[in-house]
Amino acid sequence: MSWGTELWDQFDSLDKHTQWGIDFLERYAKFVKERIEIEQNYAKQLRNLVKKYCPKRSSKDEEPRFTSCIAFFNILNELNDYAGQREVVAEEMAHRVYGELMRYAHDLKTERKMHLQEGRKAQQYLDMCWKQMDNSKKKFERECREAEKAQQSYERLDNDTNATKADVEKAKQQLNLRTHMADENKNEYAAQLQNFNGEQHKHFYVVIPQIYKQLQEMDERRTIKLSECYRGFADSERKVIPIISKCLEGMILAAKSVDERRDSQMVVDSFKSGFEPPGDFPFEDYSQHIYRTISDGTISASKQEGGKVDAKTTVGKAKGKLWLFGKKPKGPALEDFSHLPPEQRRKKLQQRIDELNRELQKESDQKEALNKMKDVYEKNPQMGDPGSLQPKLAETMNNIDRLRMEIHKNEAWLSEVEGKTGGRGDRRHSSDINHLVTQGRESPEGSYTDDANQEVRGPPQQHGHHSEFDDEFEDDDPLPAIGHCKAIYPFDGHNEGTLAMKEGEVLYIIEEDKGDGWTRARRQNGEEGYVPTSYIDVTLEKNSKGAVTYI
Repeated sequence: MSWGTELWDQFDSLDKHTQWGIDFLERYAKFVKERIEIEQNYAKQLRNLVKKYCPKRSSKDEEPRFTSCIAFFNILNELNDYAGQREVVAEEMAHRVYGELMRYAHDLKTERKMHLQEGRKAQQYLDMCWKQMDNSKKKFERECREAEKAQQSYERLDNDTNATKADVEKAKQQLNLRTHMADENKNEYAAQLQNFNGEQHKHFYVVIPQIYKQLQEMDERRTIKLSECYRGFADSERKVIPIISKCLEGMILAAKSVDERRDSQMVVDSFKSGFEPPGDFPFEDYSQHIYRTISDGTISASKQEGGKVDAKTTVGKAKGKLWLFGKKPKGPALEDFSHLPPEQRRKKLQQRIDELNRELQKESDQKEALNKMKDVYEKNPQMGDPGSLQPKLAETMNNIDRLRMEIHKNEAWLSEVEGKTGGRGDRRHSSDINHLVTQGRESPEGSYTDDANQEVRGPPQQHGHHSEFDDEFEDDDPLPAIGHCKAIYPFDGHNEGTLAMKEGEVLYIIEEDKGDGWTRARRQNGEEGYVPTSYIDVTLEKNSKGAVTYI
């Protein structure tokens, strides 16, 4: 269907229609622009929301540990990525849709203006041809009327008997003149009419159809461009759907990673003190004055005496532990973490030892590198002065010695804590150790002391076998560590009573070598046994009170 044949007389209507098409294009461009602003603001608000609820990690202690917290922070990270995808949608729409629409609207206005100007020029030319034809027609009509008047005047004079011959001749000449002029105007009018008809046919069958065809093609291209922009509008978001789906899947995985058992265990690990609950309050018999005549060996007397002793001991211990369940006393943080409960103190000391060991490894690696560089300089003096490395090497050695001392000091504190809590904590969680706590085995400082009711231990009579004496007291509290050792060589420990160890493994010393070539050691998990003294490098605590003397 062609506009030129169907709408040949609707130039003004097409003018309005093409203008409406451009206005609609610009209206859609405005819609896309507002959608872009919505996406940008949405992404900005999402990022601000994520920033607001993200943790401010000023220290390692504030880092999230619970699975529910970690899952929430993972969700925040996924949401931040989701906000980035909304920004991608906005950028794609701005480049592919809005920018393209604005450029096309400008070109469309220019093209439409040119086609309409051509149409108006063609119409003006046709109007000019019509005026020329109309003027020639009017002139021909006027000359015909004048010729008709001259005809009537000549006929009147010719029939008038009183008219002179000269008057008749003059009227005849005037008639001939008017008739000649009428014939000339007739020819002019015929020529102009023929010319106008030709231009009019050309206008309506050639010029106007061509202009209308160009306007039609322009309008169809506008429609096609809108269709492409509609598709691009949807494609801008469809492209990011796979990434957005991954973000949502990440949120679902974060939700599935929540482990309530693990969080509960973390609560236990975070707040576990290592103390035992307070003991029962004893019965205090205030009626003893009524039965003074009863002998000292009666049951009542025994209860009274036992009640007095137990009351002092138990109540005193209870008072010393009840703060765990009430308000925790405040105090300055000490270097050995003695202000903390035993279990928390053990964790802090272990963390510090691990950090010191990492620092020691770095310093050892640096020392090895400096020694290698020194050897290279000694072999090739032109590469450098070996003496220039001596200050740095000395500093590294001092750092190594300082770190070793720190490690040794903290390991001693850790041994002290484990000596206090090992017997209590292990009884709760291990089926192999099920003995009672002996009060008085530990001094206030946490060191090992001898007691009148304390059992005596000795080295195995035969290496690899327990004596009957050991079997009788195998349920006693574990001995506190008096130092530590490092395995120089591996030891299989197949015999009974021995402890297997790997090269480089660090163990706690709980009994020194008594001259038989065997040292008693313990792992951190509580496993004890004898190891060859020649296989280990022993470091004893100078002020250790935990050594047991055997006669």
